[in-house]
Amino acid sequence: MKSTLRRTWAEIDLDALEHNYRTLRARIGVGVKFLGVVKADAYGHGSVQVGRKLEKLGADYLAVSSIDEAVELRENGIVLPILILGHTPKDQVKKLIEMHITQAVTCKAKALEYSKEASRIGKNLRVHIKVDTGMSRLGYLCDGEGFENGVDGIVEACRLPGLEAEGIFTHFALSDTDDPHGVEYTKKQFSLFTSVIRETEEKWGQKFALRHCANTGAVANYPETFLDMVRPGLLLYGYGEYAEPLGLKPVMSVRTTVSTIKIYPEGTPISYGGTYVTDKTTRVGVLPIGYADGYLRCLSNKWHMMTEDGAVRQVGRICMDMCMVDLTDCPNVEVGSELEVFGTENSINEMAETAGTIPYEITCAVSKRVPRKYMAGGEVQEEELLLRGL
Repeated sequence: MKSTLRRTWAEIDLDALEHNYRTLRARIGVGVKFLGVVKADAYGHGSVQVGRKLEKLGADYLAVSSIDEAVELRENGIVLPILILGHTPKDQVKKLIEMHITQAVTCKAKALEYSKEASRIGKNLRVHIKVDTGMSRLGYLCDGEGFENGVDGIVEACRLPGLEAEGIFTHFALSDTDDPHGVEYTKKQFSLFTSVIRETEEKWGQKFALRHCANTGAVANYPETFLDMVRPGLLLYGYGEYAEPLGLKPVMSVRTTVSTIKIYPEGTPISYGGTYVTDKTTRVGVLPIGYADGYLRCLSNKWHMMTEDGAVRQVGRICMDMCMVDLTDCPNVEVGSELEVFGTENSINEMAETAGTIPYEITCAVSKRVPRKYMAGGEVQEEELLLRGL
C-alpha cells in the first residue's frame, strides 16, 4: 500500500547499507561468513528490502526471531539461508523443512520435539545449537558444575534423528562495554564457548560447519571471536558508539513537515498539562508526528529537530499524532517545510541517550503508519506503507 499523504516518513538509505556491509566485510576478513540480522522488520528498516539488498551484496545468512518473519522473506523471493533465533512451535517443523529454514535449538525439550516431528515426516531439519554462556536467557547451560551435563545434552541433540546440526552459537551480554568487568565477562563467555565446542566435537565425533558468537560489540572490539560467521546488528545499520569510528553511516532518517504555524503571546501553555509555557511571543509550528508514529513521549521538551535554519526545540508534551516546535528564530521555515527528526544531521545516538534507551528501540518504534522510502543514488527506488490496503 502507498501513502497518499506527505506527512511523516522514514528514508532508508540503501547506499549507506551497502557501504556499511562492505566496510564490515572488509573488517571481518576472508573466510568469515556474514549473517545479517533482520528480525523485527530489520529493526524497522524493512526486512524484505534489507534482506534483498544483503542477498544481492553477497551475505551468507539472515537471522529473524520467528517463523512468521522467516516466511515473509521466503514469500518475497529471498533464498538465502535463514536462522530463526527464537521459539518455533513443533507443529511448524514441516514448514521449516519445506521452506529450508534453520531453527535454533535451545534445550533438550526442544531438540526432542523437533527430532520427533522431523522423523515423523522422514526429513531432516537444519539446526543451530545455542549455548548459554552468560546471557542467562536461552541456550544449553554449560557454566561451572553444569559443563559436562550441558555438553552431553548438546551431543545428544546433535545425534538425534531428523536433526542436522549445522551450527553452534552463543550471545555476548557485555561485548559493547569497554569497562574492565565487561571485557573480563566477554572473554570468559568466549572461553567457555570455545571449550564447549571443543568438548562437544570430540564427544560427537564431528565438527560444526558454523560456529558464531560475534554480535555488534564483538565485531567492533573482539576480532578473536569472529570464528566462522559474525552477526552484526546495530553496526549494520550504522548506529551506536562504534559506528562512526568504524566509518559506518546511519541507514534510517525520519522526516516530517510543518502543518500549521501559530503565534502565541508570552505566558501561553503549550499542549497537554501545560508543561511548557512561552516566555516571549513565540512562533510555534505544529508537526504531524507523535508517539503513535514512534516519536517517544518521554522526549517531550527534551529533543530538537533540524530545519534549513538549524535546530529547533520541541516544546510541550508530545501527543499521539502531533507535537510542537519553537520556530521563533527560523523565519525561513514555513508551512510545508521539512524537518529531520533524526538522521544524518540529527544523531539517533544522541536521541536515544536523551530518551534513556538505545537506538534499536528508536528505529523499532517507528510505526507501520509511517511510510518507508527506499533511497539509492538520491532517488526513491521503492515506497512502502505497512497499513493494510482497503
